[in-house]
Amino acid sequence: MPKLKTHRGAAKRFKKTATGKFVRSKAFKQHILTSKSRGRKRSLRGTTVVADADAARLARMLPYK
Repeated sequence: MPKLKTHRGAAKRFKKTATGKFVRSKAFKQHILTSKSRGRKRSLRGTTVVADADAARLARMLPYK
């Protein structure tokens, strides 16, 4: 069976944890930040775990990650 190709767009956006879950950065923190409250911007820091519904699709996109 041939080698599987990694989805390069997904590889740049998601990382796999030691337990096998995928983490992503939060959205809506790139621009137009003046209209967003301080608390909202603070809660958008860091990473969060990908939803279970999307994790199965990501596992196929990132076979060797």
